[in-house]
Amino acid sequence: MYRVITAFVILQWTCAYAFAFETRAGSAFVIDQNTGTVLLSKNADAPLPPASMSKLMTLYVAFEAIREGQLSMTEKLPVSQHAMNYGGSTLFLQAGERVEVEDLIRGIIVLSGNDACAVIAEALSPDGTEAGFARMMTRRAIDMGMTNSTFMNSNGWPQAGHLMSARDLALLAHRLITDFPEFYPMFAETEFLFDAKESQNRFNRNPLLRLGIGADGLKTGHTQEAGYGLTGSAKQGNRRIIFVVSGLQSEKARAEEAEAIVNWAFRQFAEFPLVKGGNRVAEAPVWMGETQKVGLVPRDDLSVLLPLRGGRSVEAEVVYSGPIQAPITKGQVLGELVFTPDGLEEVRVPLVAETDVPAGGFMTKVTTAAMVLMKQLGLTPAESAL
Repeated sequence: MYRVITAFVILQWTCAYAFAFETRAGSAFVIDQNTGTVLLSKNADAPLPPASMSKLMTLYVAFEAIREGQLSMTEKLPVSQHAMNYGGSTLFLQAGERVEVEDLIRGIIVLSGNDACAVIAEALSPDGTEAGFARMMTRRAIDMGMTNSTFMNSNGWPQAGHLMSARDLALLAHRLITDFPEFYPMFAETEFLFDAKESQNRFNRNPLLRLGIGADGLKTGHTQEAGYGLTGSAKQGNRRIIFVVSGLQSEKARAEEAEAIVNWAFRQFAEFPLVKGGNRVAEAPVWMGETQKVGLVPRDDLSVLLPLRGGRSVEAEVVYSGPIQAPITKGQVLGELVFTPDGLEEVRVPLVAETDVPAGGFMTKVTTAAMVLMKQLGLTPAESAL
């Protein structure tokens, strides 16, 4: 493994570090989406009961099914007795009725309908059961890199073994925002009246949506075991943050903590350009190629998030395994740029090949073989010519 140290001077500031956010949440995770910088992490990898926040995984699987043509927004799905039997937050669905998928999805996002989740689950389950859908969700979550999540049902109803970590919930939120921009605006809807006769459940419980601070999602959760939680996101200007808090003691504490986190994340940090996409930051040696080196570049423009009261420069480390075997294709991932902003977690950004490097011809192979032999014999090029 090769490591190259380089320093990027951003700006000069006066103070030495950022102030950490002291959260009342039992578990919390805050990340800046543009830069991938983790701003806050507290028990972020602990698998905990997620309550209704786990409905985000049901929605992700449903959105995939719609995109793949397995499900359509206008299709009407049957309500089973099992789905109707759910209590808590529901759409008051009745066994035997059929409900349009779009209404079910809005009912999950805005109204946190436990029954609506079960209807979607039974429709998409490999074996027609909610338990089968939960197993499918668990496998899909692992595929997505959510390594601390296990689902036992579709809606977060208290059940032994139904667990998610705060980091996994943030990853899931990121994927919902980036993978399904056509559906994401629904998460900002503050009200959905599904049935005028049952109008007591028509308001979104997300306390941030009406505050004018850029909040536009995603899902609250509450059970006695899990406490009060929120997987949220807010966008101000070109910056977006994603955050997860859980284990709070009241609805009021959840609202206060979530608003404080959003304000802190936007007021205490700023994004600064680090290097342009395509600009070389290092070179790596090439093995058996037409050229002996290849440039390493970030694929896109790279910015760094720094505390407004932070240090003067960012020291970055270029990490790759070399020499790199030819042929090499332009854009091929060859290494990483690793840096740690003051007081924050490490950030790793892929570096790719700047150009194609074809495999060398016959003379390259002969020359390389000769150099390897000389190295094994302990000879220098001058000595080998004697």
